Amino acid sequence: MNQAQQPTTASRKGYDFGQLTDRIIKAALRVHHELKSGFREIIYQRALALELQAEELDFSREVWIPIHYRGQRIGRHRVDFVVEQG
Repeated sequence: MNQAQQPTTASRKGYDFGQLTDRIIKAALRVHHELKSGFREIIYQRALALELQAEELDFSREVWIPIHYRGQRIGRHRVDFVVEQG
């Protein structure tokens, strides 16, 4: 089943999430619940990487992605995680 076919979960604000997004959000919430606030970003990234591994999700960290505007590549941006790129 591809992500488009996966059932969705509604958030409290009414947004519908697929199973993959739901798993990522739950992993992030576990990190937040355990660590709370006050640490540097790298600590949360490392903890989230552990949670994503526990979820058996395929991910890459600190990935450069191209940025396009009106069909033209105008730059690139580094994102913290890319999950289940496929």
